[in-house]
Amino acid sequence: MADKPFQPYVPAATSMKEFTLPALIVGAVLAIVLGAANAYLGLVAGMTVAATFPAAVMAMAALRGLKGTILEENTCRTTAAVGEALVAGAIFTIPAFLIAKDPSSGAAIWSNINYWQSTALMLVGGILGVLFVIFLRRVLIEDTSLPFPESVACAEIVKAGQGGATGAKFVFGAIGLSALIELFRNDFGLKLVTDYVQKFWPIPMSNFPLRTTRLVDIGATTNPTGAIFTETPAASPAMLGVGYIIGPKLAAFVFAGGVIGHMMLAPLFIFVNGGFEQFLSDSTSWLNIENAVWNSYVRPFAVGTMIVSAIFTLFRMRKSLSAGVARAFKDLSKIGKGGSGEVVSRVDKDIPYSITIIGIVALIIPIAVLYYYFSHSLVGAIVAAIVMTIAGFLFAAVAGFLVGTIGSSNNPISGLTLSTLIIAALLMVAVGVKGAFGIAAVLGVAAVVCCSSGVAGDIMQDLKVGHLLGGTPRAMEMGCMIGVIAAAFVMALVLQLLHVGYAATGGIGGESLPAPQAGLMAMMSQGIITGSMAWALVIMGALFAIGLILIGIKSPMLVAVGMYLPFHTTFAIFVGGIIKWIVDVITSKRSLNKEKLENTGILLASGLIAGEALMGIIIAATVVAAGGKALLPTIIEGGSPILSVVVFAVLAYVLIRIPIQNARTKA
Repeated sequence: MADKPFQPYVPAATSMKEFTLPALIVGAVLAIVLGAANAYLGLVAGMTVAATFPAAVMAMAALRGLKGTILEENTCRTTAAVGEALVAGAIFTIPAFLIAKDPSSGAAIWSNINYWQSTALMLVGGILGVLFVIFLRRVLIEDTSLPFPESVACAEIVKAGQGGATGAKFVFGAIGLSALIELFRNDFGLKLVTDYVQKFWPIPMSNFPLRTTRLVDIGATTNPTGAIFTETPAASPAMLGVGYIIGPKLAAFVFAGGVIGHMMLAPLFIFVNGGFEQFLSDSTSWLNIENAVWNSYVRPFAVGTMIVSAIFTLFRMRKSLSAGVARAFKDLSKIGKGGSGEVVSRVDKDIPYSITIIGIVALIIPIAVLYYYFSHSLVGAIVAAIVMTIAGFLFAAVAGFLVGTIGSSNNPISGLTLSTLIIAALLMVAVGVKGAFGIAAVLGVAAVVCCSSGVAGDIMQDLKVGHLLGGTPRAMEMGCMIGVIAAAFVMALVLQLLHVGYAATGGIGGESLPAPQAGLMAMMSQGIITGSMAWALVIMGALFAIGLILIGIKSPMLVAVGMYLPFHTTFAIFVGGIIKWIVDVITSKRSLNKEKLENTGILLASGLIAGEALMGIIIAATVVAAGGKALLPTIIEGGSPILSVVVFAVLAYVLIRIPIQNARTKA
């Protein structure tokens, strides 16, 4: 018996408002808002959350009062979600310009975010991602073997919204709660709630006589001690939300990395190496020593673990990757059919392929000019442009295929970008582009490819949602272009705002905004170009990753990211995972609407993430406006651990009680 032909929710023959000014304006604004929220999250935690779900709910809520149609909501959602995707690529690479050092002077490549260069990188990368997807849409979207799990879930939420159940109250309620907690929690606000409590347990080195001969003369210390680091989780709604979304197993992997990095490796390096004299003085605390050792020793170790983990991730997906690339190139032979004059259904109309090809070719010129600006080498610019174009299309196909398989939230963009960065760095060395120019050129290539891959994967997911709902691809693709442009012209300002607003803790790359993925990109590009990579530590980390793989750890990359992140961040993510585990245990023996429970939990967690991120940006803006000083008073100096416990209790109640209560109603 033949399979039943696919029928979208809105039939192809239906004429309905779709590509309208209200939908585009609301979508562009949401692209900026969601992009800014994910910029903050990515700089803090090294990961982002797909904006498809919150964008869908916000679009429905915003357009309902304007009597918007379901296809207008679809256009609005697609325009909005692409902002997060662009930022996901940008924050993994552009902040690396602030972290990487000029080999000749030791100063950062950029002292601040350069607006026009950053905007140009995001624009060309984002638009290329959209153009690449136009070629790939049909072969991937219409492939019935690809489940597109997040796309199907989002389409069901939108369909449910047509009956009045938008879920907006969960998103906006969680945003308000999270923003309020962040206002009270932050160092720049009404600090009623402490972030975390840090402590060291000293270990007298006299217990280890073999070590005292090397440590006795350090500073003014007559009885040197080692230390064991302990720290409580941050009372962070966003990190709990991240842990809830990724689930207990993946949250445990991240936390395991934090335990290994901070509670094992850092004390071990202090004890075994004995080379922390540079960090120790009469006024230096053990906490500062641990932070210094973690930055100087543990993070390079984690880089080696990340590299092997990224290679292993790509190797494990080799069949999916090769299948996706093969299908993409096979479909290129069919490109001309869309413009052959035949009548094309509304739900199959893309931006014309002729315009797409012209757009890609036209963009290569400004890309080459941009790379010449970075590298100051004509040969280097041409090589970089060629690498970017080939890798960009290849990884767009890969990202689209992986999103169809595992969803946008699990798309390994950083692994793909790291592969491109290593290739680009080796090519720069081969053509003789070295020093600060070589590092900048490598990071420029990585930024374009990362933005392109992130946008391509996210758009493919959104196009699948539109395919299920009956949207017109051309309208969604043009909406994506508008979303990319809107987000690109604002995100550089957001990054600069965060960098200046958190200057007291080191800005981007500092304690509050560690930017782990960008730090990895900076370290790799700088190390390869200058030949100064801490290869001993990197190799140790690589061997550690091999060990993780051999014992069957399914996500060594998450363990590596946990080592690279501050411990209180990984601990908070783990708490969020535990909360999700509690929900699963409670609901396993109950007769509940599991789909409703999952959707409600995701919406609440997404709201918690967005609320803290947006308030963090607002607080940073107040600090910048006040010339680096806090405008809001500090009521309780140092915060209150008791109030932190209250925060955890409130967030646990919200993430456990509300989804279960809402899941009791019938579908």
